[in-house]
Amino acid sequence: MTELTKGVYWVGAVDWALRQFHGHELSTNHGTSYNSYLIIDEKCVLIDAVPTGFQNTLIENISNVIDPGKIDIVVAAHAEPDHSGALPEIMQRCPGAEVIVSPRGIETFSRHFGQPWNFRPVKTGETYSIGHKVLTFIEAPMLHWPDNLFTYLNDDAILFSSDAFGQHYASTGRFEAEVDRGILDWETVKYYTNILNPLAPMIAKKIDEMVNLKLPLKMIAPAHGIIWRQSPMQIINQYRKWTEQKSNCSAVIVYDSMWQGTRLMAEAIGEGMTEVGLPFKMMNAASDDRNDILTEILLARAVVLGSPTFNQGILPTLSPVLTGMKGLKFKNKIGAAFGTWGWSGEGVGLLEENLRASQIEVTTPGVKAKWRPGPEDLEQCRILGKSVAGTCFLKE
Repeated sequence: MTELTKGVYWVGAVDWALRQFHGHELSTNHGTSYNSYLIIDEKCVLIDAVPTGFQNTLIENISNVIDPGKIDIVVAAHAEPDHSGALPEIMQRCPGAEVIVSPRGIETFSRHFGQPWNFRPVKTGETYSIGHKVLTFIEAPMLHWPDNLFTYLNDDAILFSSDAFGQHYASTGRFEAEVDRGILDWETVKYYTNILNPLAPMIAKKIDEMVNLKLPLKMIAPAHGIIWRQSPMQIINQYRKWTEQKSNCSAVIVYDSMWQGTRLMAEAIGEGMTEVGLPFKMMNAASDDRNDILTEILLARAVVLGSPTFNQGILPTLSPVLTGMKGLKFKNKIGAAFGTWGWSGEGVGLLEENLRASQIEVTTPGVKAKWRPGPEDLEQCRILGKSVAGTCFLKE
């Protein structure tokens, strides 16, 4: 339990062991936290629960402040089980509590739990006085479910932002100044990329709506990770930048190789980029974290994919990356492809097709090397790297 300000407490749970989220869709290499918040006034308010398995921690943390039976209002910001799994345990202890949800939350919570709780749907701009403090509600559909709801605590200027502005990061600290900033920044952009980037237009619209409300902000308290209090607008401004998808002038080379021929081509492409001053990162689809690769793609302007032809296709290790590229809806990027082949040679063409299917413009013809790249093939790879770099620089 941590007191954020007088009468406002973090009462959630930290999951140090979590390594996969959304099934096995998202890696969580630094664990996560499930953030629940308790507000004490004439009426007592709980914002969000925790997953099943952490309910005892939640109840113990609440009990360190008040008897859970004294909770008058539960703000259920989102029905996804990592936020609501312990809700039945909470409601058993305060069965008369109002459950505040967004209008769409009526359906999602009813379908998930089938309980006749005392639901109260709220719309953007509605307020609820709980004594000396006032709650203001802001609907946040598709950030990242249809039912997401933000809650703003007026006098304390705290935005409880549900799934926006968070990250999967387990720590003993609750605030950004108390954790490793490098890990925090990486996990924040990784969270945005792999969960929220497909919804970038809606996020940009919601940010504009929030800014237009002119709400003072002293803290942003998300559902996962740390609480932003040093300069809470920093994360809003960062989100705005990410939604614009104006990437750095850099490249990421993503490849896999069977007998190191495609690896040699990847290295030669990198040499060409280095010659003309384009920063790049090289990532192996077989050994590097898929979600980390996709995050690097968000941050880069150019994506260069490499694979040998395998069974008239590409190596299967690249398939999850290609699926992620299509689903995450990257914009304002250029691409190219390369690879070795032996007797059919479809690989490079298939990679180019996948780039185009992901709305990534193929600006440089691909390079194919039969069996193993020789000096001329590697020189063509260097030229490819320079060409991609040149197009990057032109688009600045």
